[in-house]
Amino acid sequence: MSILAFPGQQVGDFTVTAISDGYLNASLDFLSNIDASEASGIQRDAGQNEPSAIHINCYVIRSAGRTILVDGGAGGIKQWGGRLQANLLLAGIEPSMIDTILLTHAHPDHVGGLVNAAGQVIFPNAELVVHRREVKFWQDDANLARASERARGNFLIARQVFHGYSDKLRTFDKGEVLSGISAMPLPGHTDGHTGYIVESRDQSLLVWGDIVHFPYIQIQRPDVSIAFDQDPSLAAATRSRLLDRVSSEGLLIAGMHLGEAGFARIKQTKGKYGLFYETEA
Repeated sequence: MSILAFPGQQVGDFTVTAISDGYLNASLDFLSNIDASEASGIQRDAGQNEPSAIHINCYVIRSAGRTILVDGGAGGIKQWGGRLQANLLLAGIEPSMIDTILLTHAHPDHVGGLVNAAGQVIFPNAELVVHRREVKFWQDDANLARASERARGNFLIARQVFHGYSDKLRTFDKGEVLSGISAMPLPGHTDGHTGYIVESRDQSLLVWGDIVHFPYIQIQRPDVSIAFDQDPSLAAATRSRLLDRVSSEGLLIAGMHLGEAGFARIKQTKGKYGLFYETEA
């Protein structure tokens, strides 16, 4: 099966492909500023048969001999996801072919698929590129000491990944991280949560990471945050600001928790944002 069997978009000289890692389940009770019954209603109105299912996307960006992976999925941690490696192989991509991993942030459903159970790296030839503040947060022992029992496991997973790729770990603050790909800090969900703008030949795409977890709910209601947000109010402000920008610019977006279609645009009608998946270019 060729990579064309997966949702893809051409952005100038870049080919961007959505690769599913599978799903995780999270209670709608994790959402704030909305009650579960209203949230469930929005999901069902949007045709989501399993209202609490959250899809996990990763993206492969290819151009000029480079094969770049954006995020590594959950890798089966907590019974979440775990389909990335098999789907990459179906797309004709061996782990050794990945030369760069761009990380939006270090939550388990984004880094769990980067190492195996023994802590060995899955992508042996890849440089791991991540915002400096993200690495600093997860490596800080004071933050670990303050963390809840549930969150402590997240620290251990993030640290295992950073250790595994330590000899090929590159951090940044802002600006261009690879030729034609620039970082866009999107704080709130985590300290170093980052999106990536892909630009070529007057075309552009934003991989926006975890701006939303339940797309239909949080695009319609950007004030709705989720328990996974480190700073819910900042996450909501970032989401609202970004939705305004991508809708006004008509910018093509990709997101780690969009559906399996992988790519979409945000349109504003009658004062409300709406999600419109993009068909293959």
